[in-house]
Amino acid sequence: MNQPNASRTRQAGAPLATESLPLVCLSHLRWRFVFQRPQHLMTRFARDRAVYFFEEPVRDGDVPRLITDQDPSGVTVVTPQIPASVSGTDVDRLLETLLAGLIDDIGAGGYVLWFQTPMAMSFAGALAPTAAIYDCMDDLASFAFAPPGIAQHEADLLASADAVFTGGRSLFEARRDRHPNVHYCPSSVDVAHFSAARQQPAEPDDLRPVPRPRIGFAGVIDERMDLGLIAALAQQRPDWHIVLVGPVAKIDPASIPNAANVHWLGPKAYAELPAYLAHWDVAMLPFAHNDATRFISPTKTPEYLAAGLPVVSTSIRDVVTPYGDLGLVHIADTPAAFVEAIDDLLQGDPDTRRAAADDFLSTQSWDRTWQFMRDQVNAAVARARRNDSPDGGTPLAAHGAVTNEDGLL
Repeated sequence: MNQPNASRTRQAGAPLATESLPLVCLSHLRWRFVFQRPQHLMTRFARDRAVYFFEEPVRDGDVPRLITDQDPSGVTVVTPQIPASVSGTDVDRLLETLLAGLIDDIGAGGYVLWFQTPMAMSFAGALAPTAAIYDCMDDLASFAFAPPGIAQHEADLLASADAVFTGGRSLFEARRDRHPNVHYCPSSVDVAHFSAARQQPAEPDDLRPVPRPRIGFAGVIDERMDLGLIAALAQQRPDWHIVLVGPVAKIDPASIPNAANVHWLGPKAYAELPAYLAHWDVAMLPFAHNDATRFISPTKTPEYLAAGLPVVSTSIRDVVTPYGDLGLVHIADTPAAFVEAIDDLLQGDPDTRRAAADDFLSTQSWDRTWQFMRDQVNAAVARARRNDSPDGGTPLAAHGAVTNEDGLL
């Protein structure tokens, strides 16, 4: 087996430039699925270092291999290809070998290992990076079809990581006592990108036939959505038209309410989103209250506000605080309350609402979030430099205690 060791991952005495160490991101999300937190952060890290985005494997072919593709942002997207005939712990062993080969190609000058999923510990735990970072963007153990062993893998990762970031305040509060170096790094917004919606770009062709008023949602449609709430809105206000933009995941598309005033337009590229938001009347966050939404911090909230839209949401904790508390988002949980909130927003003063939202958003940006994270990564690398040991470091964790039966997540 191609097993990484200390001499290959970092040679004793090798220079560790804090701004230039390569970063290897181990992700459960595909690079081209939805442009969200990992993509925002990795494209920025690629400004000053080589970035490798090691995404979930595809099951194809007869020979395990890595497929690499250079994204225009500078990120190298690395897709492991695993034969469909391989299963169980053999998947982890192949991923371990392929990842070790990637580390070999990077060289022996050190690297940062960035975890987007704890499940990567099943094949990366034997590595000895210069610094290990855990970006806890979601409580993945609470999601539908979460792989077995994810809680144990997260415990191992929390015991091994040099720094931990959380994507929301509720996640920060849940993880702050489990690691000595946890930082609240909320997902932010590219204000310039979404504020383009206020310039009234051309209406997309598939949106044009939808009557107004339009109540819109943009994002992944999965087990976190309250489809019953959407159905009730459609039934109670047949003169309103509900627009859903985004891919469907982990649920049957047939479960989307089948009504004349519900329009699922499918997934759209990140670059297209402002044109859709520009031609909505109200944006919504119709999330259910379940295990999968207990710790979510929806990135769509500031994006809707940057686009100039009024917003109504169910009482998701990280939406209530700060957005609901500041009066930037209307909070409603029942169909009747949702209808009342939308009615109020359709009749409200858009200039006053936008001014308040803009004042709040002036302190938010992905650049600011990334710069803080970069400083923490550099600090972790600097600590490694001060504590450099002759053997080049210790593997992250004992490998193989828990296996990942289904790939990354």
